Amino acid sequence: MSDTAQQPPTAPRADVIHDIGYRHYEGPRLGRSYATRSLYTLSLRGSFGLGRSVKSKILPMALLAVICLPALIIVAVTVYTKLSKYPDTASYPNYLSIMQFVIAVFVAAQAPVALSRDLRFMTLPLYFSRPLTSRDYVQAKFGAMASAVFVLTGLPMLIMWIGSMLASMDFGYNLEHFGYGLVAAAFYSLLYAGIGLVISSVTPRRGFGVAAIIAVLLISEAVAGIIYAVLDVHGHSSGAGWALVISPSSLVATTVDWLFGLSGRGNIHVPSDLGGFVFLAEILLVAAASYGLLVRRYRKI
Repeated sequence: MSDTAQQPPTAPRADVIHDIGYRHYEGPRLGRSYATRSLYTLSLRGSFGLGRSVKSKILPMALLAVICLPALIIVAVTVYTKLSKYPDTASYPNYLSIMQFVIAVFVAAQAPVALSRDLRFMTLPLYFSRPLTSRDYVQAKFGAMASAVFVLTGLPMLIMWIGSMLASMDFGYNLEHFGYGLVAAAFYSLLYAGIGLVISSVTPRRGFGVAAIIAVLLISEAVAGIIYAVLDVHGHSSGAGWALVISPSSLVATTVDWLFGLSGRGNIHVPSDLGGFVFLAEILLVAAASYGLLVRRYRKI
């Protein structure tokens, strides 16, 4: 018998490549910057429930209405009574101090939406499987939350400024104080967004995040007020001002008053010019430290 006849038959190969018409992507590759901007836009819209269910829109839109309604009332009363300027108690920066409860509730409700759901449903590996890095993710989320708070705080002041023109108030005065209010809004945005996101990044449970943020932002305000009152009653008015460093709301309000020489909330003010610089530095350092902690946190995931 020949050698060919002695060899066993060859089994058919199972690994067959079928050409079913797929083509390689040849379009533009937009890269990390586009992905970061897209995540920023998505997160900013999500902060107000846009692009989500009707149920998700109720709370943020209700808070936006709550913070704007008093501004509309102030404008209406001012136009009706023909005042030459807004009362000091309802000035642009002081308005945000009065409404700080609404700002705190907004951050407590929406900061966990920005981060906790990604932790809970483990979608972060999907983000990081693309060119998007952990730093890009933090930049998008921090920027979106800060922008959302800035919209929340800036809109009522814009209403008041437009109302001042309708009431024929002094244009230069109102434009100047409107600028002071925008500075206060920027401080609130950086400080509150940083604190809220750092707390939200720790737990995947939204309820825990909401409770912790409320505790930090509101209980600290109460504790600072108590310490300030006790020291002030006992004649330590200069030392009482240092108690405000533990309250984010009082920290922003007194810093803006000191920075622009405003009367603010009566006798509640920074302890000295040195205290003003310390308060301003604390706002910036807390915001920067919050960003740094977020980057470090998501670098480990």
